Amino acid sequence: METIGFIGVYDKTDLLLNVSKILTTMGKKVLMVDSTVNQKAKYVVPFINPTTSYVTNFEDIDVAVGFRNVEQIKQYLGITEALPYDIMLVDADTTEKIEEFELKNAKKNFFVTAFDVYSLKKGLEILAGMKDSMDLIKVLFSKELLSEEEEYLNFLSLGMKIVWSEYKVYFPLENGDLTVLMENQRVEKIKMKRLSAQYKEGLIAIVSQIEEDQSESAIRRTIKTIEKGV
Repeated sequence: METIGFIGVYDKTDLLLNVSKILTTMGKKVLMVDSTVNQKAKYVVPFINPTTSYVTNFEDIDVAVGFRNVEQIKQYLGITEALPYDIMLVDADTTEKIEEFELKNAKKNFFVTAFDVYSLKKGLEILAGMKDSMDLIKVLFSKELLSEEEEYLNFLSLGMKIVWSEYKVYFPLENGDLTVLMENQRVEKIKMKRLSAQYKEGLIAIVSQIEEDQSESAIRRTIKTIEKGV
């Protein structure tokens, strides 16, 4: 099983659901873990009578909420061997969860942020507490990505145990995508047809980093399949 970390205080739930949907449509068995403080997945992923911690299935994605580490998930599932998934995506917004889910050993780690001061400073505060160096890919949400914004992020992270990848992923803000994502939450479906071309390109960029043997054109075809509802 490959572990992929998504780190930061910026809201990542819808992003991970969309990435997971692409991966499952490509034939991967995916576990999405919401280890965040607010546990947004508990509210946007349908589940009858949720307990403190549980695993539920949503559109062929297994979603785990309320667990401290992988061992607790195994106990819940009643297994002692490795988790029965190809990929585990972990949403983490504290240093403790990065350590408890051993994201330092993950195949890839993404740092997800917008450029408001809270998202930047609080997100980097998580990384400042890391004991070990970590390679990170930037996932940047911005109305119009400016060099000054990324330079500010780089400045704030000076002296931290971070190795930034040259590869980075950009998602647009204020482009109508939030409205689509909120509607998806209300109808309890993962739909991509009305997402902006820029948002879809961001999803393709992330999936191409997770599934390096898949071409971007193959990932685009997968999104077309999802849009058709096939």
